[in-house]
Amino acid sequence: MGANYVDRSSESSNNILTFQSTAKWNAHFNDLEENHKLMVVDFTAKWCGPCKLMDPVIQEFAAKYTNVEFIKVDVDELMAVSQAFQVQALPTFILIKRGKVTDKVVGVRKEELQRLIEKHTK
Repeated sequence: MGANYVDRSSESSNNILTFQSTAKWNAHFNDLEENHKLMVVDFTAKWCGPCKLMDPVIQEFAAKYTNVEFIKVDVDELMAVSQAFQVQALPTFILIKRGKVTDKVVGVRKEELQRLIEKHTK
């Protein structure tokens, strides 16, 4: 784990990253363009009730899909990032592979998110 992110997950086995600065997000995102790993970006906010409902789901998925990188982005902290991805409702999950958005899930939709993660990791 480098200094570019803070891992706030309670379990050390989970690979959920959280960014506090747009510059660190951009550096990480640019690095991933070379990587073939699927990235699931969870756009969330501390005040968002539905986002809190999805927290245990993301924890579960991060433990299950160890070949996927899960990232939480607080829309209030990284407004420029959420605007760049045109996030208009919470929670929004953006699936990215090789630097390109491959899919998007809006709302508390565990099954849909799981289906898309499995689709893009095969």
